Amino acid sequence: MPDESNDPASRRGPAIALLLIVALLVGGILLQRHLRATGQMEDCLMSGRTNCAPISAPPISATGK
Repeated sequence: MPDESNDPASRRGPAIALLLIVALLVGGILLQRHLRATGQMEDCLMSGRTNCAPISAPPISATGK
């Protein structure tokens, strides 16, 4: 009887399932970050403020020039 546990095709299913789970986790984390940022912006706007957008400043060099 041949041992089917070493067959590469028998590992393909679990590998695909693992990749799918990792992709869902990454997608969930990205979605959570986006929803959190949107919620913070909405909270700021609902409180009546008008300066809610983040300001991006140019980086400060170490030499001070």
